[in-house]
Amino acid sequence: MSTETLYYIGVDVGTGSARACLVDASGRIAASDTQDTKTWRDENDHCIFEQSTTDIWSKICLTVKNVLSKSGVDKSAVKGLGFDATCSLAVTDFDGNPVLVTKGKDIGNTGGERNIILWADHRAEKEAELINSTGSIVLNYVGGTMSLEMEVPKILWLKKHMNPGHFSRCQFFDLPDYFTYKCTGDSTRSFCSTTCKCSFVPDKGWQEDFFTQIGLAELIDGGEWKQMGAAKGRVKAAGIPIGQGLTEEAARDLGLSKGTAVGSGLIDAYAGWMGTVGARHTENGTLSEVPVLDECCHRLAAVAGTSTCHLVQSKEGVFVNGVWGPYRDAAFPGWWMNEGGQSSTGQLIDFVITTHTAYPELKEKAKEEHKNIHQVLLELLEKLRQESGVESFTELTKDIHFYPDFHGNRSPIADPRMRGAIIGFELDASITDLSKKYYLVLESIALQTRHIIESMNSAGHNITSIYLSGGQARNIVLMQLFADTCGIPVVLPASHSEAVVLGAAMLGRIAAEQVTTAEQMWNIMVEMTLPGTLVAPAAPPKVKKLLDAKYKIFRETIEIQQRWRQEMEEAAK
Repeated sequence: MSTETLYYIGVDVGTGSARACLVDASGRIAASDTQDTKTWRDENDHCIFEQSTTDIWSKICLTVKNVLSKSGVDKSAVKGLGFDATCSLAVTDFDGNPVLVTKGKDIGNTGGERNIILWADHRAEKEAELINSTGSIVLNYVGGTMSLEMEVPKILWLKKHMNPGHFSRCQFFDLPDYFTYKCTGDSTRSFCSTTCKCSFVPDKGWQEDFFTQIGLAELIDGGEWKQMGAAKGRVKAAGIPIGQGLTEEAARDLGLSKGTAVGSGLIDAYAGWMGTVGARHTENGTLSEVPVLDECCHRLAAVAGTSTCHLVQSKEGVFVNGVWGPYRDAAFPGWWMNEGGQSSTGQLIDFVITTHTAYPELKEKAKEEHKNIHQVLLELLEKLRQESGVESFTELTKDIHFYPDFHGNRSPIADPRMRGAIIGFELDASITDLSKKYYLVLESIALQTRHIIESMNSAGHNITSIYLSGGQARNIVLMQLFADTCGIPVVLPASHSEAVVLGAAMLGRIAAEQVTTAEQMWNIMVEMTLPGTLVAPAAPPKVKKLLDAKYKIFRETIEIQQRWRQEMEEAAK
């Protein structure tokens, strides 16, 4: 007698696309599909990034229908659905209609599209400064400094720019929670979104004195917190079922069955953690042992795309200056998470390449040689290395120092005013100069990763490996830089592009099986995560010495920039 294969769908809403993946209980991917989403910018304000729940939902529905069509799997075999999304602020009225967030006369109106303030939007700098001046207990759980990328500064900005009558009718969602609401009609929030991005304090809940102090007392609503949600126990750990599953309308939109289980969501980086850290790995053809639950405390997930998030779980809360958290119940019930991050990594690599004067020449060369631009740049570097008679790319670029915070520092100094720097410019605009700058960007991202890991370990963590996912995992030179610079192995997932959406699919299985304990959740992660590949530290002594020297200069660059800023501010008074 054959046993029916059960399937789960994960939906990953990234910065520029929506992806769905149909997965069985072993982690085997039956089908996947990706659709691009819209982002609106403001040509007069580089801080503005906006999106639309209407647009994203339409793309989600298309991807889900496509994976069913591609796989030939009947909707009746799909037992659970899970969502991850960026930590962006979605705004609707209490009927779920989009509320416009674009500054100007129409802000607060319903009926338009632009109702999401994207995570990368930096409009709320003054609001974040006000919040960080309060000394509230809330700040203890975000590394001492709240980022302007979090939701409360953005909500405060909206209050300042919106008609009070319009503001009072708004519901505010971190984006993963919006999609579970859209699917179920139930506004129960996730611990991941509320604690990590919305100032819901672990073990204590919403802090009325904090919201009153910053000018958002109306959100308290007599203790109901209807605009924010999560009051009176209406908040769940990852994957816990929401409501009664898919509503009839959502099921019709998605092409699934009414009542299909929907798990409480995760921020995209946390889904990347879920989809990677349970992996075994191969080294020299040998498969490692099945990891036990406690091993998750030593495995840092680095989810590396446009930006990079660094996540590690612990049994007890660990407070790290400049690193977000600790967040209780963000993934496993009763466990704690810390989250470091770099606001611009993949985006920075692209920026440095595409703004260089030699970029048109690079594109043409890549086209002629039928190679991608990264491969061309690395081959140019290798030619330079051989011609220079040096051992490594690090030695080739030893006299140039690159600092990567073009979009501010998220961790571990939590300073949005930090900016990028290059020391060692030459009168050179050639394609070989571009290849050097390309490598320096990779190196600086690895150096900053070391800074984040050292900060976490100094505070009480014991990170001994990096589990990497996202598009950057394809860049083996960068992966080796991580291992060599940080001095710990890097484990690459079986599929770098599917790790995050696989984590979302795990939420669907957790919901379908009504799993409730950390041990059960970990077992599902281990069962559904295919073995990865280990990249061990391999820097020769000279290269390691150079990387250590570069790291020392990297740290000094931070101190110098902050001192110079202070000196200029004093001079401008």
